[in-house]
Amino acid sequence: MQRYGQLSTYTDTQKCVKNFIIIKGKSKTNQKICSIYEQYIQPCLAELFGTALFVFVGCASVIGNVGVEGSIQPAVAHGLALGVLIMVLGQISGGHFNPAVSLSVYLCGGMPLTLLGPYILAQMSGGMIGAGLAVYPSPKFLVSSGGAFNVVKTTSALGSATVAEMMMTLFLSTVVCMGAINSRTRSQLAPFCIGLTVTACILAGGEVSGACMNPARAFGPAVVANHWDHHWIYWIGPTCGALLTVSFVRLLFGDQKTRVVLK
Repeated sequence: MQRYGQLSTYTDTQKCVKNFIIIKGKSKTNQKICSIYEQYIQPCLAELFGTALFVFVGCASVIGNVGVEGSIQPAVAHGLALGVLIMVLGQISGGHFNPAVSLSVYLCGGMPLTLLGPYILAQMSGGMIGAGLAVYPSPKFLVSSGGAFNVVKTTSALGSATVAEMMMTLFLSTVVCMGAINSRTRSQLAPFCIGLTVTACILAGGEVSGACMNPARAFGPAVVANHWDHHWIYWIGPTCGALLTVSFVRLLFGDQKTRVVLK
């Protein structure tokens, strides 16, 4: 007597094995597609989305601060926005939203080379989207150059502005690499600390260079408002600051896995 669910013939057995192989093959294909999406596509989308939101809030805070003395409003807005976005999207992409940060993280061993270029492209695109969404029909937009940096007005201030950008980016990227990448000093409070670092730097250097520390944050509004005065400062300064951070972490402060000397 045949039991319930038992295969009656050898042909049924062959069909079952064949169907199992097909289903198993589809499962492996789906897993591979899902893995590629989560490793490469989703992180880039998170960087695009997060950078767009960050730059939108940053530009809006600068536009809204026109006519008000001090940098408290932009400082708090940038710091809070960045901290929240890192907390929400950090587990997907690392929450860089900054080409200089991505460069320092890669050189400190925190991300693969295959993601560095796509991250930077996503961040630059997100910067343009965020700045484009911050176009308000207001005279304040024109006065603030659309949230672009127009603090440096004379050639004599170029050196101090570049050094300020370098030092503030050194501070920011050091907090990122030591607080989120380095295994000995990694902390759950890294998003909060990074947001506070941005706030502190804007309060300290906002009147000197605008305290950008982020080429994507400078590039987006520069494209939208067509404001390119001394734009190179916001590439050279942050890049040099990121490279200084890498030197300190790789040579002095990194854990045994990260250091290249005295292992």
